[in-house]
Amino acid sequence: YISTRKSLKVVFHLVDARHGPIDEDMRIMKQIGTSLPRGISYVVVLTKADKNVKGPNSKNSGKVSRDVMGKLRDTMRQNKVGNAPVILTSSETKLGRDDIWRYLRSAAEF
Repeated sequence: YISTRKSLKVVFHLVDARHGPIDEDMRIMKQIGTSLPRGISYVVVLTKADKNVKGPNSKNSGKVSRDVMGKLRDTMRQNKVGNAPVILTSSETKLGRDDIWRYLRSAAEF
């Protein structure tokens, strides 16, 4: 689909920020790293960035643990997508919403 879809301009890859990339994410990154056509943007979206702090009184404005971010960056480098942007998001706080819309607007302009 990705290599044959002519109208495709951006691929958003959703990764849970509480856990970082899992095996399926690694497989997706590997496929993207080897077969993404030129002209298509690849963006990693870390979801649930507000859920990364444990405890009932914990407040998190969108920080991801160093372990998760390190694992994500290592996985991205290993799969040849190391230069892809990473957007932190939260459905509850709306973190990252404007960044996602910027990519969508940019894709729609072409």
